[in-house]
Amino acid sequence: MLRYFSLLLVAFSFFGCSVKSSSPAPSNVKRLSQTLQGLDANISLEEADYLAWDIYRKAEELTEKFELVSPPQFHNFLVNVGVREKGLCYHFSDALYIHLKSQGYEAFDFHLVGANIGKYWSEHNALVVVPKACRSEKCILKSGILIDAWRDSGKVYFAKLSEDRAYHWRHRSERCKTVL
Repeated sequence: MLRYFSLLLVAFSFFGCSVKSSSPAPSNVKRLSQTLQGLDANISLEEADYLAWDIYRKAEELTEKFELVSPPQFHNFLVNVGVREKGLCYHFSDALYIHLKSQGYEAFDFHLVGANIGKYWSEHNALVVVPKACRSEKCILKSGILIDAWRDSGKVYFAKLSEDRAYHWRHRSERCKTVL
């Protein structure tokens, strides 16, 4: 049995591609910055630019640290069988959350969200950026910007949380308290 499992693991290793980290396209960073600045009229261009670059830089760092392979579901398999130590979606969202909360952004706040919570094969976790004044769950879910560095194997996916059709997101307020 172990022999078959080993053969299966070797076979799967040929299907997963190692993700090479590269500098983000300035146009992607600019689009994220504009999206972040659009959250509130009082957000400065400088802080939105800095946050956008910070998100892309941290995602790139995590991709290297977790030795991410593509597709992300295959990376999950490697983590679950012990070949990789980390790199599940919640590792990305938690690490981004901890990093961004520690940076002291004046205009932004950060929250964790989840979809299909508790369902082993389909649970997914991500980060949400909101303006500081947005404190209610309704505000977070309606106007937050989803940041997902796991979905596209280390490439930052972002969209208005309410417009992401891939998942039905829920605020994870308790998880926000325990992660820090």
